[in-house]
Amino acid sequence: MAHLNRLVSEWGTLADLSFSDLLLYVPVSDGNWITVAQVRPATAQTLFESDWVGSLATRAIIPLLDQAFESEAVRRGEIDLSGHDDATRLLAVPVVRGGRPIAVMAGMRVELSGRRPGELERAYGDLFDRFVDMIVVGAFPFEQRVGDSSAAPRVGDGVVWLDAEAEVQYVSPNANSALHRVGIQASAVGMRLAELGFHDGPVRQAFERGEPVIEEFEQGPDVTLLCRCVPFVGQLQHGDVSGALLLIRDVTELRKRDRLLLTKDATIREIHHRVKNNLQTISSLLRLQARRLTHPEAISAVGESVRRIRTIALVHEALSRDPGDEVTFVEIVRPLLRLAEEGLQSPDRPVRFSVRGDGGRIPAAIATPLSVVLTELLQNAVDHGFPEGSGGGSVVVHLRNLGHELHLSVIDDGRGVEAGFKLEDATGLGLSIVRTLVTTELNGTITMRPPTRDDLRLPPDSQAPHGTVIELVVPMGDRP
Repeated sequence: MAHLNRLVSEWGTLADLSFSDLLLYVPVSDGNWITVAQVRPATAQTLFESDWVGSLATRAIIPLLDQAFESEAVRRGEIDLSGHDDATRLLAVPVVRGGRPIAVMAGMRVELSGRRPGELERAYGDLFDRFVDMIVVGAFPFEQRVGDSSAAPRVGDGVVWLDAEAEVQYVSPNANSALHRVGIQASAVGMRLAELGFHDGPVRQAFERGEPVIEEFEQGPDVTLLCRCVPFVGQLQHGDVSGALLLIRDVTELRKRDRLLLTKDATIREIHHRVKNNLQTISSLLRLQARRLTHPEAISAVGESVRRIRTIALVHEALSRDPGDEVTFVEIVRPLLRLAEEGLQSPDRPVRFSVRGDGGRIPAAIATPLSVVLTELLQNAVDHGFPEGSGGGSVVVHLRNLGHELHLSVIDDGRGVEAGFKLEDATGLGLSIVRTLVTTELNGTITMRPPTRDDLRLPPDSQAPHGTVIELVVPMGDRP
């Protein structure tokens, strides 16, 4: 099975070289064959609009599949395929592993009568035949893992055919254009790549090791190329290289965009870092101003402003560390709990703060208002649940990220709210900020209820729980 998986990961190149739809068949009981994989060519029109994977082979195909499997040799023929007026050429290639056939790869294509193949088609056909020879003797696909072949160049990007001496036998038009872009104007046929001034590292390694090599390199100051060299080898025990296929892809523009994205990301993180510093400066200035105040209400108002500013600064600090537009929310929650421990509790009112669950990564547009909301809820839980001299208690922040929405609960075991209290009727500044941010900025919902034993993790035979649970549900979809 591993051998067939490796073949399927590689055979996009084979489909492009053969201009054929390729289907992989394995034998099943009663002389039937089942299709286990299928690939369409990028160099020609497909014969099949629908997938055949999971279906049994048709009666017209079975004889050639049987012959190829039993003889361990390539078989060719023609079949009538529904929906096509011209006969379909069928190539059946036995896939050999460990000296015995394990499957058959079938290639199907329609050749228009009276049309002679051009130089490119003849060259691609010869290259495909080299791969077929390796499949039949069990030398292809290669056992060695040589990187992600899905990211490797395709035939349409550019093909260079090398012989046993690593001399160029054929260059496709797209490969020729790539050579021209790096300043190689001379004809490459009959020459080695090094003689042309082209970096031949992948070719030398492929010939020396007898296995495919992928390498990305800068060919000159302005051009970046991604190359994959696949050697042609015979029997596994011999390993002689009789030539190679070199695929060339110009990835200059891709790498330029990558560098621009990295620069943009670094710039954004630097902006977040500077915003955090500026907010900390504002917080320090407000604390200095608070020292000159004498009115208790003014001191309290400035203190709350400092706390909210520090909350927003924490979000920008996290965004300055994390690349991208998302942040790991629990890394913001933990510092917020530490701030709450420092600023909200007192010796006669010890309050323990903890977090359960993991909120995952959330967009920055959600993180900032949600952090302010959480800070207000922590303040509200301490002020109203544990008045001075109450002996304190515990506050738990429970996080749950469902992908499409974030659930956040603040659970305390304090004295609870008064009978008849309604959240929508609250006039305090803290709960007004919470209500506005949750319903307007976050498009979420907020509810308040008494806790259950499960919320507080109490045993079933314990006394009736007391306290408050405030639950938020915030959608995680596209922000307006």
